[in-house]
Amino acid sequence: MTAEIIKQALDRVAIQTTLNMEYFVDTFPSASTIHNQYQKVKNEDWVEGFWTGILWMMFEYQQLPVYREMAQSHVISFIDRMDRNIVLDHHDMGFLYSLSCVASYRLTGDEAAKDVALRAADKLIARWHENPGFIQAWGAKNDPQEHRFIIDSLLNLPLLYWANDETGIGEYRDIADRHYQICLTYLIRDNGSSYHTYYVDPITHVPSHGLTRQGFSDDSSWARGQAWSIYGIALGYKHYPHAETMSQFMAVTDYFLEKLPDDQVAYWDLIFTDGSDQPRDSSAAAIAVCGMLEMLPHITDANYKKKIVSAVDAIMLSLIKNYSNKQPVKGHALLNEGVYSWHDKFGIEEGNIWGDYFYVEALMRLNNPSWKPYW
Repeated sequence: MTAEIIKQALDRVAIQTTLNMEYFVDTFPSASTIHNQYQKVKNEDWVEGFWTGILWMMFEYQQLPVYREMAQSHVISFIDRMDRNIVLDHHDMGFLYSLSCVASYRLTGDEAAKDVALRAADKLIARWHENPGFIQAWGAKNDPQEHRFIIDSLLNLPLLYWANDETGIGEYRDIADRHYQICLTYLIRDNGSSYHTYYVDPITHVPSHGLTRQGFSDDSSWARGQAWSIYGIALGYKHYPHAETMSQFMAVTDYFLEKLPDDQVAYWDLIFTDGSDQPRDSSAAAIAVCGMLEMLPHITDANYKKKIVSAVDAIMLSLIKNYSNKQPVKGHALLNEGVYSWHDKFGIEEGNIWGDYFYVEALMRLNNPSWKPYW
């Protein structure tokens, strides 16, 4: 990996992003492409923040007002979505509001963006169950069938830590800390693999069993979920810097790396390897890289740090060479060969907008190690 390779990749991202701005105008990308083409959708899914986050990163990279102006127009859309409570009864407030409105406030000082991001944090803690202490992922809070937390939720906790920093209200941090700990206690298996979801008995309030929603089976490890665990533990570590937390980061990262095929980009579930004829999930690779880069400054073991640097280089070189889009076309993804939902037969071997986002974030981190992400 060289500075020139990274710059060339970011320059291609800028070209494709500019074309996509012309394509989407005041709409948003669908979660996944269909025949390699994003559909134009309204701001009402869990993924819209990723497109806005890409715009903010491109503004930071190139300092062109056009990126900032479109990103700021998205803030208005996110305020309207909050005002009208459009599909916000779920835990993905961080995916939506950290990358759009927290980013806007940090980069421009937009007080309206700050206010709506704090409202999003309030939405998130409204899903809190005091006993045994978790944020419910999906469904109505009083629905016993939805009494569960999931590995993806670790990426939504930075919104609460940010809200604590901005307001001084300790409840945000207390909830984030407790949810972080219950996820690490129950979602990470002894061998370092991860469950996707974990259920809590609604009567006894005891965490009871882990199941999958996106992975191949209940006892396999969904690649994107494993990547969420790598990045989620790393993001939480700066707020919860304990030795056992670092040990869990190393366990989930080692499990992910040990399951990689020859080209270093994971199949969609880590139960599969070379010769399986299963699709890859390039987004899992990009997410894992971001997690490893996030934790890198905190790793004191010189040999393990060297291992992480080597893994990041190998994965990113493969993503750039083999999976990134090199033929700019309006409405196309930045990163190809992702998987949204294998069981639903949707978004398989297609680009997806979170894969695009984390690919760009990884490049931004490598281009400038002092760059500050929006989480």
